Amino acid sequence: MQTSLDQALWAFGRGSGATALAMLTVAVITGIGSRSGRALLLPRSGLAELHRGAALIATVLVGVHVLSLLADPYSQLHLLDTLVPFAGDYRPLWVGLGTVAVDLLVAIALSALLRHRIGPRVFRVIHWAAYAFWPLALIHALGAGTDAGRPWMLVIAAACTLAVAAALAWRISGDFAEFGRTRERGIR
Repeated sequence: MQTSLDQALWAFGRGSGATALAMLTVAVITGIGSRSGRALLLPRSGLAELHRGAALIATVLVGVHVLSLLADPYSQLHLLDTLVPFAGDYRPLWVGLGTVAVDLLVAIALSALLRHRIGPRVFRVIHWAAYAFWPLALIHALGAGTDAGRPWMLVIAAACTLAVAAALAWRISGDFAEFGRTRERGIR
């Protein structure tokens, strides 16, 4: 029988996961926007700060998501599941994709913290992992999440997907001038 603490941990784990997905979406979109070198709704520096803030909040929420589910006996999540992808008993594919996503998130976060030590090229290469990380997090949410079929979660997933798809479409379009290329054009 679940106690009220167990129910709170379960709700907190689910809610922090859904909120993390939304904040990760904001981080991806603002990351793409800040890479454009243009002032969009905010000046470039403001957009970069929003990106860093959203990424930090999302990372904390992912940590809260994992820790609260580890603490909840109902969730069936074990420490091994958070370290070794696809090793768990509960929905091993979907939880495993979440584990891979967390591993990528750790690499991305560490590269951001060590950006000045590892140099811009290595930072960029590692940061490109966000293009794999975000869809893994979305697929994890839709496969492992017990709320995946609920209308509110489907709306969140659809809104996040549409927002990232629009940002990616702009990113690969001819209208996207990457900051480095924009600066080079101005010098010539």
